[in-house]
Amino acid sequence: MDTGTARIWDALPPAVRERVDELVLADRMVVAMKEIWEAFAEGGGVAPGAVMPRPGLRDCQDVVASRHQALADRIVPPPRPTVADLAGLIRAEPEPPLAIEALWDGDTRGWMVDVVAVFPAGSAASAVPGAPCGSGSAAPPRDLCLATLREGGDLRILNGQVPPWPEAVEARRIGAELAELFGVPFHFASPDEPDDQAPRWGETP
Repeated sequence: MDTGTARIWDALPPAVRERVDELVLADRMVVAMKEIWEAFAEGGGVAPGAVMPRPGLRDCQDVVASRHQALADRIVPPPRPTVADLAGLIRAEPEPPLAIEALWDGDTRGWMVDVVAVFPAGSAASAVPGAPCGSGSAAPPRDLCLATLREGGDLRILNGQVPPWPEAVEARRIGAELAELFGVPFHFASPDEPDDQAPRWGETP
C-alpha cells in the first residue's frame, strides 16, 4: 500500500477491515468500497483516535485493490466447466435443444454471462435445473442454465480493465462449440458489452 492508502486502511477499526477482506475474497469489490466509504461517514465506525477526512471513491477503490493484491493467494477461482461437461447436461434431457444462447445477467457483485440451452416450452428442461445461474433470478421455463461465467466484479470497469469482457469471450467459445456439437444455432445478442435487455433467440427475426 502507498502511504495514503495505508492511512485509510489503518484508520478503519478491525471489524471493518475484517468485513472488507471477506468481501474482497468473495469478489464483492463494489460492496467493499462502500463499506470503507460508509465507515468514514459522520458518526461512522472509524478507529478511535483516527482523524482524517472522508476518502473519495477513488481512494476507497485503491484500498480495495491493494487488499485484493494482498489476499491474492487466498482467492481461489471456481473450476471451469468443460464443453464435455455441459454437453452431458444437455444429453441428459429427453429432447434435443433448439438453440444455445449466452445471456448477460448481473447482481451486486457485477456482470456475468449465463450459457443456456433452449428447449421447447414445457419440456423436461423447465423442471430439471442444470448448473445454477449466478444471480438467482428465475430463468424462463424453456431454458436450461448450463453455466455462469464471471471473471471479476465491477471494479474492472473503474480500473478500465473491460472491455473486452473475458466472460463474454469464453461464452462465445463455449456456446459456439456446443451449438456445432448439437447442430443448432448459437445466439449472443450483445457479445461486446453487458446488456441484460438484449433480444433473446426466440425474439430475433
